[in-house]
Amino acid sequence: MLTERQRMILTAIVDDYIRSAEPVGSRSISKRGDVGYSPATIRNEMADLEELGFLEQPHTSAGRIPSHKGYRYYVDHLAPLNLLEPNEFKMMKTFFAEKLNAIEQVVQHAGTILSHMTNYTSILLGPEVFHTSLRHFQLLPLGENTAVAIIVTSTGQVENKTVSIPSGVSVSDMEKVVNLLNRKLTGVPIYKLKTALYNEIGQEMQRHVEHFEELMNVLDEALDGGQDGQRLFLSGTTNMLNQPEFRDIDKVKSILDLFEETPTLMKMMISASTGTGIQVRIGTENDHQAFANCSLITATYAIEGEAVGTIGILGPTRMEYARVIGILDILSKDLTKFLSRLH
Repeated sequence: MLTERQRMILTAIVDDYIRSAEPVGSRSISKRGDVGYSPATIRNEMADLEELGFLEQPHTSAGRIPSHKGYRYYVDHLAPLNLLEPNEFKMMKTFFAEKLNAIEQVVQHAGTILSHMTNYTSILLGPEVFHTSLRHFQLLPLGENTAVAIIVTSTGQVENKTVSIPSGVSVSDMEKVVNLLNRKLTGVPIYKLKTALYNEIGQEMQRHVEHFEELMNVLDEALDGGQDGQRLFLSGTTNMLNQPEFRDIDKVKSILDLFEETPTLMKMMISASTGTGIQVRIGTENDHQAFANCSLITATYAIEGEAVGTIGILGPTRMEYARVIGILDILSKDLTKFLSRLH
């Protein structure tokens, strides 16, 4: 448990570092009107906070920066309730006054507003991710070694993809696989199809279908088409390049590469949205190594009381947590009201 003085000093360091992106020294903290302690006293407390794991000291500087543990404590216990500026409130309210009549259009526009207001990257999952399920699957031979995989969803959308058929796989084997998949996986949400493929029908296919492994590879490829990237919306993807900690191109490249991996990003967003209210994942709390130096803040939105999608902001761990949390809280609630009326 931190003392009140340690809490005050940790808050000052996090706030200063978020603003400046430079390690914070004891002298600069002592000059703040709201602290009131000598540099020597602050240095001692900073040393204790570092020993407790809340601060880190870059080897090139005498100052300190918050650790992931320090950010977590700040978010959970110290971050102030950050009220938006009047012009920012007006911008958000204007958005919901526009004549948008399609859910996809609303979600995309909300993402643009978020990235513009925060100067971070917005990631949104549309309602289709959670509600669209498999209605029917078909695998139709086109030639000796190719077939077209057809996925019909519960919303009536038809997706098709040409896949390669390994030598030796018969039409009979393909029919068995299609019948089994339709019997077992009809009604399964699209985003869960590939997991369900292995968990639900893998063993049965192994017992009853020749060339089991080859056909599993075919289905794995075919069901990639069921993870349509249009259900995932990103805005401000290059905003990371504006952050000083990502001047290292190798560090930011892994993040930009992950933005291209739609199924992986969808899985991360779905995982981040399992709780209620605002969820904050800091650094290594994220599910992917590429986001180890980032924080992801998410909130769900609902239609008629049922959570149907997720809005999120991705930025550096040196993020304006209080402000982003405030924006997401307001936008998710307003988005819920707006979509419920639209629905």
